[in-house]
Amino acid sequence: MKNFTKKLWVFALIVSVFSSCDLFNNNDEKETDKFLVSYEFEKAYLPDLIKLAFAQFSDAYPEIDSISAKVEHGVSVYRMTYYTSYKNELKIASGLVCVPTGEGTFPIMSYQNGTNTLHSNAPSVNPDYELFTLLEFVASTGFVVAIPDYLGFGESDDMFHPYLDRASTVKSVLDMLRATREMAKNHLKVSLNDDLYIAGYSQGGWATMQLQKEIEEKYMDEFNLKASACGAGPYDLSYINEYVAGLTTYPMPYFLGYIFNSYVNTGDITTPIDEVFKAPYAAKISTLYDGTKSGEQINAELTTKVSDLFTADYLANSATDSKYASVVAAMEANSIGAWETEIPTLIIHGMEDDFVPKEVSTSIYQDFLAKGAAIDEVLWLPLPGLGHTTGIIPSGLASVNFFLKIKE
Repeated sequence: MKNFTKKLWVFALIVSVFSSCDLFNNNDEKETDKFLVSYEFEKAYLPDLIKLAFAQFSDAYPEIDSISAKVEHGVSVYRMTYYTSYKNELKIASGLVCVPTGEGTFPIMSYQNGTNTLHSNAPSVNPDYELFTLLEFVASTGFVVAIPDYLGFGESDDMFHPYLDRASTVKSVLDMLRATREMAKNHLKVSLNDDLYIAGYSQGGWATMQLQKEIEEKYMDEFNLKASACGAGPYDLSYINEYVAGLTTYPMPYFLGYIFNSYVNTGDITTPIDEVFKAPYAAKISTLYDGTKSGEQINAELTTKVSDLFTADYLANSATDSKYASVVAAMEANSIGAWETEIPTLIIHGMEDDFVPKEVSTSIYQDFLAKGAAIDEVLWLPLPGLGHTTGIIPSGLASVNFFLKIKE
């Protein structure tokens, strides 16, 4: 990722970035929109620049060449705000939308990003972040690319982030897709078809699978879901809880605090936090996730030693003691299991991942097949030798190549 960042900084010097235009304020146009609130031009890329950028990474990522070969368009990038809701309360959320320029009729691709604790690193706040820049480039292959901030970031950073909360995540992403359609059709006059492709990694892999199931069960008449690519998601939170409890050390304690802080704020966990975490960490949990600290900074405030982080009673009895019932219920309610899908689905995971164990992916893949999903529809892609962080870019490239083949 560091080399990737350095190269993108070089290209930032030659990227053609234009001044932001005013937010639209045509009342007649806004009356046609149910979800879109505003959009603002951020920057643009020419096709030749995108191809040049892709060429710089082909040695490290040979699979990028097949994406570069599909570059046909320039790209305009916009910040966008839209209406959604959280527990029946109206919210204004935000994200990035990347639109191909020139002739064509385009599908939408939605990318759900991974775990983030910094308000300053939300997609609409930091569109130059290396992963988001790569996704912006992908729009040149003929996708309108939507990148949601999630609630708690961007325009809605005055509320907590409901991390790994199924209902609010699915709702906010679906509403961004609706707003993206309105912006493209009503204002940018971009021709869209009804096709939708969805992808994500880590938290985003989990969000993508939750979104896929929701669309298949309720919204296939609204979204023609063509394919889904889910990378390294914590699909079974109960399993992960048991997995961590059995370890001596866990390298990413901020993930664990984030989950508990989220479910306490959603009201799903009612068990006192000091029944789960030991002092001094129990008192810290509610203060660490205010959007000003990175995951590394939060890790430094916690401990990687599992027996020092959690109470002995929680580690021994969380699955059976009734005082932890709300914890168990919250984990179960926000996990996702397999179903008999007919949507092409790619499940990706690094084989050396010690943040989110690969077993959550191998298990759900086998469960999809056991439920009756066709072996040529649900595909398993292991990433040998890659951990959670080093798997981000390869997973993203594999997802895009998977979509391009289906799109042909």
